[in-house]
Amino acid sequence: MLYSLYFLLALFLSLAITPLIKILAVNLQIIDTPKAPRKIHALPTPLLGGLAIFLSFLLALLAYLQFGNANFQVVPMKFFVGIILGGLVLVLGGAIDDKYNLPPKILWLFPALASLIVVLSGIGVGIKFISNPFGAPINIDHTFFLFTIPLTLSAILAWAWMMGMIFTTKLLDGLDGLAAGIALIGGLTMFALSLGPKINQPITATLAIIFCGALLGYLFFAFNPASIFLGEGGSTFLGFILGVLAIISGAKIATALLVMGIPILDVAWVIVKRLWFHKSPFSGDRQHLHFKLMDIGLSQRQAVLVLYAISAVFGGTAVFLQSMGKLIALVILLCVMVAIALVTVILYKRQHPHIPDLFDSAQKSGVDPVRNHPTTTINNRLTVDLENKLISNGVDQNQQK
Repeated sequence: MLYSLYFLLALFLSLAITPLIKILAVNLQIIDTPKAPRKIHALPTPLLGGLAIFLSFLLALLAYLQFGNANFQVVPMKFFVGIILGGLVLVLGGAIDDKYNLPPKILWLFPALASLIVVLSGIGVGIKFISNPFGAPINIDHTFFLFTIPLTLSAILAWAWMMGMIFTTKLLDGLDGLAAGIALIGGLTMFALSLGPKINQPITATLAIIFCGALLGYLFFAFNPASIFLGEGGSTFLGFILGVLAIISGAKIATALLVMGIPILDVAWVIVKRLWFHKSPFSGDRQHLHFKLMDIGLSQRQAVLVLYAISAVFGGTAVFLQSMGKLIALVILLCVMVAIALVTVILYKRQHPHIPDLFDSAQKSGVDPVRNHPTTTINNRLTVDLENKLISNGVDQNQQK
């Protein structure tokens, strides 16, 4: 019953705060303007959606800490402080980037600092063993010294895990509601896992369900056609919370990998390809799987729902599987990713024979070969009149000049 209460509290807070954040973003001119090939939305759209999620999550969490009789012997208060401060760093840093478009060499500092705050708060630092489906647990109780500063292996791994999750959701954020929806599925999976008899952590379950409520409220405004976007702070905050939940729910890394498996594999493939062609791994293009699903004929909603379904299936199975079962599921997930990629390649080549390669490096020029080739029907050309029209989400396009 109490879980429902905190879920509804976060949901209603998100429904109330998100429209206010939209107004704030418009007034501060924090707007995402369409720009091919990656930014495929038709109209200028406010950013800062992550701020709405963070504030809803924060207020509901504070209500829980005040009135929920949380057992701080299980999850220390310093953990909550670390989560709040780390999230605040990401959201504020992201808002600055949304406004001023910071260079990547500066932008990575916010996730690095947020992850460091998590480690300094003690989250993940006390883990001594990682489960091993093939035998005895792997001992990670080792200490290293960096200029006489002691660093435990568990702290290093926790920091690296947080960075990986943060950048996964950051790079996943390419279609309306995609990153937030998959994060919602991840949160629900962690909630169900925390309620199980093996873990039985009411605090972790409450954290997860509050996160889910904030996400669901935001998705009312962010599902296609979205009237607000996550922005840099939002896309990183999602991975941040999922990373924390995976650690404090008993280091359920494999569970998070199953939920986020397709996005993680997709991000890894895109980064490798960008590096192969001497591009920045953080540059924007249309190499991601969700864009390719659209290129073979799926609508934006259909592409998002396909990826939702895959994450939900593997996330649901993760709740009931043991270590070996999760390993097998991860192998199956890898095979599913390869199958999807192969089918996409075949369909893409049949529909667009003038394009020599689905992953043609010519796209690094910033031109989408499908939508800009003379023999291709242009269905998604931007037709925005920035001088005379007002868009439905309340952004005065005359302010974009």
